[in-house]
Amino acid sequence: MSFLSKSLDRIKPSPTMAVTAKAAELRAAGKDVIGLGAGEPDFDTPDNIKDAAIEAIKAGDTKYTKVDGTPAVKAAIIEKFKRENGLSFEPNQITVNSGGKHTIYNTLMATLNPGDEVVIPTPYWVSYPDMTLLAGGTPVFVETSIDTNFKMTPEALEAAITPKTKWLIFNSPSNPSGAAYTAEEIKALGEVIKRHEHVWVFADDIYEHIVYEGFEFTTFAAAVPEVAHRTLTMNGVAKAYAMTGWRIGYAAGDPALIKAMAKVQSQSTSNPCSISQAATVEALMGPQDYLKDRAAVFQERRDLVVKMLNEAEGIECPTPEGAFYVYPSIAGCIGKKTPSGKTIETDEDFVTYILEDYGVAAVHGEAFGLSPHFRVSYATSNEALIEACTRIQTACSKLN
Repeated sequence: MSFLSKSLDRIKPSPTMAVTAKAAELRAAGKDVIGLGAGEPDFDTPDNIKDAAIEAIKAGDTKYTKVDGTPAVKAAIIEKFKRENGLSFEPNQITVNSGGKHTIYNTLMATLNPGDEVVIPTPYWVSYPDMTLLAGGTPVFVETSIDTNFKMTPEALEAAITPKTKWLIFNSPSNPSGAAYTAEEIKALGEVIKRHEHVWVFADDIYEHIVYEGFEFTTFAAAVPEVAHRTLTMNGVAKAYAMTGWRIGYAAGDPALIKAMAKVQSQSTSNPCSISQAATVEALMGPQDYLKDRAAVFQERRDLVVKMLNEAEGIECPTPEGAFYVYPSIAGCIGKKTPSGKTIETDEDFVTYILEDYGVAAVHGEAFGLSPHFRVSYATSNEALIEACTRIQTACSKLN
């Protein structure tokens, strides 16, 4: 329609949301579908967090708050960063937003001008490039590969930076690959950033607590303190605390940037939900021991999925260090035909085949900027994962 903004032409709807919606549509039509598309833990929000929200409602904490967070939630976030990351911040360095996605959106809207470039390693979370485009910037992709465990090298980062570069978006552990960078690997990237004083780092740490086999998470600002003053460290409660629907993300960084982000927020959503902020205080300040227990469950699921997918003909599935996704290659399936005679030419063809013929919903690799792959979220039960992987094995065995 002609009255719609031309900026919408630069972006597309979220592919992960589209897969989830398609799976729900097929279920409603009576089809047996196992959804492996959504990046959402199947655990429930812990009771102590729910109770804190209920108490906040009873206490009448149902009014507007400060635009970018209450003093209580900012204090909890400051304590979290000090306790877990060794980073020190003041309240004017903290922003609280309606989800991690909102934090990224505010950041890019507050900082990008036409022609500004944002370096994004592939595979990437689907919204990074579209948010960059919506804010008027230009995504610059740094391709990784299965051979490098989907990690960006310092040489590749160096080659991507130009005088127009404003941000590096750095997500570790990664969605969709699960790749997690060690402190030493981050320091090597930091040497590149140190040489380019006009480049800022957006560190997306949303999967911080979902790491495996003793992997030690390190955030960018802690690993490279020399560039901490131009690093925005983002996190949230959605993944670790199973609070996706509560919609709270937060970040810490330069006071002038935080103030600019608050300005954007003041003219869009205003404050995040007051009840969710109260719940976040309890999430960050309450018991933390169950986080390792849940990570152990995810690790068991990861190992199950990696083993079963590697047993499927034409699939190569590396073992990720964190998050709750695997990003298998389907290079061995490309060019083969389905029983109905359709050729698998792309990874989108492959996920369409396993959805329509075998009832498994996953997301094609093109959506994340690196093909031929697909993303599986293993944030669901072992029973569902075993059945889904068995169906994928059967689907691959039927290709010829």
